[in-house]
Amino acid sequence: MSVVQWKGVYPAVLTPFKEDDSIDFKTFTANLEAQIDSGIDGIILSGSLGEASTLSDSEKQTLLIYTKDIVPKNLPVIVNIAKQSTVEAVSAANEAERNGADGLMLLPPLGYKSDDRETLEYFKTVARNTSLPIMIYNNPVDYKSLVTLAMFEELDSISNIRAVKESTRDISNITRMINSFGSRYKILCGVDPLAMESLSMGADGWVAGLVDAFPRETVALYRLVKAGLYNEALRIHRWFFPLMELDIQPKLVQYIKLASSLTGIGTEQVRAPRLMLEGKERDRVLSVINEALKNRPELPDYLHIQVPQDDVQRA
Repeated sequence: MSVVQWKGVYPAVLTPFKEDDSIDFKTFTANLEAQIDSGIDGIILSGSLGEASTLSDSEKQTLLIYTKDIVPKNLPVIVNIAKQSTVEAVSAANEAERNGADGLMLLPPLGYKSDDRETLEYFKTVARNTSLPIMIYNNPVDYKSLVTLAMFEELDSISNIRAVKESTRDISNITRMINSFGSRYKILCGVDPLAMESLSMGADGWVAGLVDAFPRETVALYRLVKAGLYNEALRIHRWFFPLMELDIQPKLVQYIKLASSLTGIGTEQVRAPRLMLEGKERDRVLSVINEALKNRPELPDYLHIQVPQDDVQRA
C-alpha cells in the first residue's frame, strides 16, 4: 500500500539559503522538524515556495535524499515536477523515483501554453514512465492552463494519477469534481485563504504555504474543520486570514520567508533574481505578521482530535 494517502496537511516547504547562495540545511532541518512536530501529513519539495525555478536538478535531488534521510519512514515526501519539455519531466520523475520519492506533483508544461490534447499527452507520458502516484497541479491563475472536467475524465484510466492540487480559486470546482468522479481523485486545496471553505466542501487535504511559518495553527485548522468543529476552526481562520493572503501575492516567497524568520524556523535569504524585502513593502508585510504574532491564538489539543477516516462532506 502506498504511503501517500493524499489527505491532511502537506507543506510546500521553503528552501532556505545562506548568504553565499548555498542551501542552508541547518535551517531546512529546523523547519522540517517543526512541521513534523506539528502533525503534518506529508512534505512537498521544490515547489514554487521552494524556489524551484532557481534550483538545479542536482540540488533538487540532494534535497530529496536529505529529506528522506531525516523524516519518519511513514511520512510521504512528494517532489514537484515543473519542466519545459516532456523528456525533461520524465527524466526528473525517474530520478525522483530512484532517490526515494513517494509521489509526484505534476504541473502542465512550462513556457509553452499547451492545448488540452498536448497537456493530456504530457501528463500521460510522465505517468506511464513512473510507478509513483501523481497529483496534478491545476492552477490556471498562475500557469494559464486549466485542467477541465473533460480532461480529468480522460485521465481516469491512468491509475497512478490519484489527486489534484485544486488552485483554480473556484470553490465550486470541488463540488464539480466530486459530483463527476466521487472519490476517484483526492482533492487538496492549494490556496491558503480558501482552505477552510475548500475543506468544508469536501477537499481531502491542503497543500499549505503559511504552514512554513505557522505549522501548528495550520494543522489545527485542518483537523478542527475535518472534525466538524467549525466554530473553533473559524476562530483560527479569522485570525489566520491576513497571513494566508500573503500566499496569493507575486512575492509570496519573500513574504512567507519573512514570516518564518519571525517565528524562528526560517530565514529571509532568497536566491536571485528574487531580492529580500525592503522599505515600505517590508514594513507593510511586517505589520501583518507582527499583528498576528501579537494576537496568536491559544490552540486546543488538536493532535488528539479525532478526524473521520471517511470524509462526511463527500457522503
